Amino acid sequence: MQKLALITGATAGIGLSTAKILASNNYNLLLTGRRTQRLTEIKKNLEQEYSTRVSIASFDISKRQECEGFIKKHSVLLGKLNVLINNAGLAKGVDPIQSAQLDDWEAMVDTNIKGLFFVTRLCLPFLESNPESHIINISSVAGQWVYPGGGVYCSTKHAVSAFSQGLRMDLHGKGIRVTSICPGLVETEFSKVRLNDEQKATEVYKGMTPLTADDIAASILWSLQRPKHVNIQEMTIFPTDQASVNLVHRE
Repeated sequence: MQKLALITGATAGIGLSTAKILASNNYNLLLTGRRTQRLTEIKKNLEQEYSTRVSIASFDISKRQECEGFIKKHSVLLGKLNVLINNAGLAKGVDPIQSAQLDDWEAMVDTNIKGLFFVTRLCLPFLESNPESHIINISSVAGQWVYPGGGVYCSTKHAVSAFSQGLRMDLHGKGIRVTSICPGLVETEFSKVRLNDEQKATEVYKGMTPLTADDIAASILWSLQRPKHVNIQEMTIFPTDQASVNLVHRE
């Protein structure tokens, strides 16, 4: 029997790579994001390439009413949900706290914290009804260590780590696994969104070899494939060229 995985933020980067690797491993998918046309293209491509069923839903996870509407609309399909991958998230700006833009803070808090919390809470009744379900939260090394110019982004990822720990405790004894994946530098759209400048985003990875979205997707699949008595609580993944959040070797 094919498992059903819900992936938020599936239109690019880690979310898209995860959708591809799960489709190739016999998972059915429910993909969400804000770019409707992109979701439609991904659905078509995945269904043509793999023996999988792909459903899509375009909405903003930072809006509680939109999350509730998504759950109501897809409740029958969600009854088969086995895997929740909370991937959607973003960073905005690198300004110090004293000069940062409040709009940037609000965007990060709304997506990285509230959106992840809303989706998880609303999906839990379905996950609890299906044995051996698994929740994977995409956090960051920023959820373990803080760096200059990242105070609020790091705070949101610390929140994800705390939420993951609390979730494991509240689900203790129910057979539901909870995993937090914490990547270092991954070359995706992340820096373009954060810096709002393609050239500056390219500079982030200049002279070093960053992780790829496929690297993280492979780690997600590996976590899912562990025997049911094994839970990968937290996985921290740096590229070889990165020794800490702000120590990167460059040629």
